[in-house]
Amino acid sequence: MSSSSKAEVDFSALSSKLILRAIGGPPIMDEQNKQWFAFNLTRLLRTVFAPKPRERLAILIDLPDPRELKDFRFLKQQSLEIQRYAYDLFYLRLKKGGLGELHLQGGHIFAYQITGGSNLDLPDRAVTPDGRKVSFEKDIYPNYDILLCISTFSATAPLTAAAKRFGFRGATLHGLNEIIVRTGLSVDYNQVSREAEKLRLGLTHADAFEIDFETGGQRHTLKLLCGQQEAQKSHGLARGGSPDVVNLPAGEVYYVPTGAEGFFPLRYEDGTIGIMEVAKGRIRRATLLQGQASVIDAHNQKLADDPVVGELGELGFGTQELPPAGRDIQDEKILGTLHVATGRSDHLGGKLTPDKFANPRNATHDDILFSPTKTPEINVPQVRMYRGGEVTVVIENYKPAAYLRKLLAEER
Repeated sequence: MSSSSKAEVDFSALSSKLILRAIGGPPIMDEQNKQWFAFNLTRLLRTVFAPKPRERLAILIDLPDPRELKDFRFLKQQSLEIQRYAYDLFYLRLKKGGLGELHLQGGHIFAYQITGGSNLDLPDRAVTPDGRKVSFEKDIYPNYDILLCISTFSATAPLTAAAKRFGFRGATLHGLNEIIVRTGLSVDYNQVSREAEKLRLGLTHADAFEIDFETGGQRHTLKLLCGQQEAQKSHGLARGGSPDVVNLPAGEVYYVPTGAEGFFPLRYEDGTIGIMEVAKGRIRRATLLQGQASVIDAHNQKLADDPVVGELGELGFGTQELPPAGRDIQDEKILGTLHVATGRSDHLGGKLTPDKFANPRNATHDDILFSPTKTPEINVPQVRMYRGGEVTVVIENYKPAAYLRKLLAEER
């Protein structure tokens, strides 16, 4: 897509020092003395996609006003950090040699209206840097082999559905920040895939999992049924000709529960904590533990108006050793953390599709992450796997139990 060279020079000068540090310099060390090397876009794309010569690639971003993509006007808004990463580290890198290194074509960028919720369907309209309006269905999905979606809200579910129809591969990289760029996007995804597979094989065909929670002096247990299904993995690789959309950062083993019973705490965005009552696979009611009663009342009203919003559509366990980034896209991939999710599940192999919600705006897939940094008020003393008549402890106090550590130590 066309843009003036003068505009590119001016806007590149606006790049923050954080972005400049993220793409160069010596290796850094985290608190566990683990070494992280500089972010390398071509290495990442080559590892994740194994692209074939002349495949076409495009970048998607979301903006409050997609028209601000024209002449890259959005770069004047310092609050749009995620979209700035998309421009500096992906779009410019590809234009300035990355496409040639990978023998790819395209490298175009498109902007769409921010959806306002995790995994809501995308609008069909997008905007180009020269201000033209284009259609996802007619101009983008059919004409590209690889799509990178760098956005505020996750678009994994709608892009997965589109990939099945149009045959492209893609990656969703919502919520990017410096920590994610320097760590979660700078790992070797061949190794991530191997370790995720070790844990997947050790957890597959489970009958159920029980999770104990402690918060506010109370103890609760949630049981999620898995029906001996084959466990799935998010491992960051989308190679070959098969349509697929991956999360980056990646690294988890997950299930679509066949049922759920019990209670668990939920920390809302404002810090309010409620206790969720779960029966027949869905949250039926929330009860206030601490915080604002109005938050609980609003949640209960939503559950009454649109009951499927409370359906538990995922149980996931992190598989990577990563530093917390303050964004769920990375923090849920950390070994020892776990998450359950409510709502839409079709992109994971579940049956809850957007048309089954009473209100299309409720057709989200929302991860509920439990980790020492995201939910410090909530401890998870133990997670137990039930399989073949045996009970195996897999997580204790947000640490992998001996069983998981043994799986990772095995040579395969």
